[in-house]
Amino acid sequence: MKIPGKTRFIVLISSIILLQSCTKAAEGSNAAPPAPELPVYTVISSPATTYQEFPTALEGKNNVEIRSQVDGYLDRIYVEEGAYVRAGQPLFKIDSRSYGEQMNMAQANLQAANANIEKARVEVDRLQPLVAAKVVSDVQLKTAKANYAAAVAAASQARASVGNAKINVGFTTITAPVSGYIGRIPYKKGSLISRTDPSPLTLLSDISEIYAYFSLSELDFIAFQNKYPGATLDEKLKNMPMVELVIADNSTYPEKGRLSIVDGQFDKTTGAISVRAVFPNANGTLRTGNTGRIRMPQLISNAVVIPQESTFEIQDKTYVYVMGKDQKVTGKPIKISGKTDNYYFISEGLSPGEKIVYTGIGNLKDGASIKPKNMSSDSLLNARPL
Repeated sequence: MKIPGKTRFIVLISSIILLQSCTKAAEGSNAAPPAPELPVYTVISSPATTYQEFPTALEGKNNVEIRSQVDGYLDRIYVEEGAYVRAGQPLFKIDSRSYGEQMNMAQANLQAANANIEKARVEVDRLQPLVAAKVVSDVQLKTAKANYAAAVAAASQARASVGNAKINVGFTTITAPVSGYIGRIPYKKGSLISRTDPSPLTLLSDISEIYAYFSLSELDFIAFQNKYPGATLDEKLKNMPMVELVIADNSTYPEKGRLSIVDGQFDKTTGAISVRAVFPNANGTLRTGNTGRIRMPQLISNAVVIPQESTFEIQDKTYVYVMGKDQKVTGKPIKISGKTDNYYFISEGLSPGEKIVYTGIGNLKDGASIKPKNMSSDSLLNARPL
């Protein structure tokens, strides 16, 4: 069938329009998405303090096992578990009746010995003039003098027995050797107590000061020695800044401590040396057996600082996205030398003035273009101080 010319023209125009529409649609589907707008942080350098942390176990200044020095029945318990006591305060009482009788016997023996001394002296005084007058032999006088000396010695022995008996009577009242807190009391009134018992009557802890023990590896110890001035180890300890204690709930103990002593040698099995920090504990917040972490400060005079959220990890290496002049980003490995709660200190990989992507790095890839939104490093540091 023959199509009129006018109709053929309309069909041709429609086909051209449809083809152009399809071409534009295809071009639109292949167009690149717009570059994401991301905050960009300019790397800075700043004096900063970072910390090394070491796990620690806490002990009181004095931890004294309270034991009986005499055998007997536990007659009285003067204190409660957990109570605070002062030095010299009575804690326990052992039945003292048998020891009282022993002292009475010892005193009676001393009286008898003193009487024997007097008797021997009288005999010596009686014989001396008789020997001088040659009425009796001097052998009798020598014998009398020997008896006198024996009586004096016996009296000294009896006097020592009295002293020992008094000591045992005194031991029946057990007092606190230091001020501190009473631990668990495993024995009850009426228990038979012996000097050879494996368990003490209680443990008394003087916690006016707390000792925090931790270990330094050989490398850490060498770095410690090289870092602080001083000819001797004691001088280096004095020149070291105060350390902090982070307790179990991750809060920082309000009092600061000072390193006071280092063990004399390295442990051959662990390759570490034991160190002690001393913290004041006047209010008794810390107790023997607590755990925590020692924080040793390290002053970095010119640290390269970046926010922690600007980093990502690939195969145990840490990276940041650095923005080039063409506003394209490149992943760059960095080496972290220290950190605070919010920042990393970088020893290798970045220089002050470089620009890194602050946040939103989850979907970025090398070579991706971004629309930078510059951040003020000063405002970030003011909002979240080092």
